[in-house]
Amino acid sequence: MTEIDKETNELAYKTLGCAYKVHTELGPGLLENAYELCLCYELDKEGIPYERQKELPVIYHGQTINCGYRIDILVGNSIVVELKAVDILMPVHTAQLMTYLKLSNNRLGYLINFNCSSLKSGIKRIVHQIK
Repeated sequence: MTEIDKETNELAYKTLGCAYKVHTELGPGLLENAYELCLCYELDKEGIPYERQKELPVIYHGQTINCGYRIDILVGNSIVVELKAVDILMPVHTAQLMTYLKLSNNRLGYLINFNCSSLKSGIKRIVHQIK
């Protein structure tokens, strides 16, 4: 199943709109935390439900192990948003998002790198195949 439902896609579209507002206002060059807080401000303004720094335990051999992993922003309990402020997105960043999708049992995720001149080039959409 590769399709994302209409409601989740609409929520994703609104979330990305908020990210564009933040990038337009701030531009590149700040720390990730600044973008995270400002994105949450925009989500609040739009009435979009989210959780910031959502704990993400690892399930290992049936045991829940809290390793300190956190989702930057979980939007609408269905979209994992992982924020970066780096020169270049690396494969490990994509792997991190894919792992967070798997561990959280969510299908849609966005990797957003605010440290670029055009935010469009800093957004990566991942759809996780749930088995």
